[in-house]
Amino acid sequence: MTSPEVSTVAVPRSALKKWEKVRGFALGLPGASEEFPWGETVAKVGKKVFVFLGVDDGSYPMGLTVKLKDDVAHAHALTCPGAEPAGYGLGRSGWVSIPLEQKGAPAAELLCDWVEESYRVIAPRKLIAELDAR
Repeated sequence: MTSPEVSTVAVPRSALKKWEKVRGFALGLPGASEEFPWGETVAKVGKKVFVFLGVDDGSYPMGLTVKLKDDVAHAHALTCPGAEPAGYGLGRSGWVSIPLEQKGAPAAELLCDWVEESYRVIAPRKLIAELDAR
């Protein structure tokens, strides 16, 4: 008996390019680091996650999850095709999951704005001041 293999699907090039741009932006923020808990990519500041980036291998649809405390940004993010409050109870705290593969998915620049907002909610004041000084 053979073990089942994980099925992978080709990731749309446009989604992968957005994902790579957002990942690079997130890791360029002061004090940001990358980790791979649960087999997915996350960006952290200190010990706290500020963006869940999921996987980029085609085993699961590409997307990201950010914490948006600003009511306007939060509402805007939820209007994106397929966007929804994050699972595991995180949605109650302002976390929003945004798919990248759907038609009409947000541009990388807007996603980076939301990643920065999520970072600002999570990061310590000292690092936010460093970001503002750039």
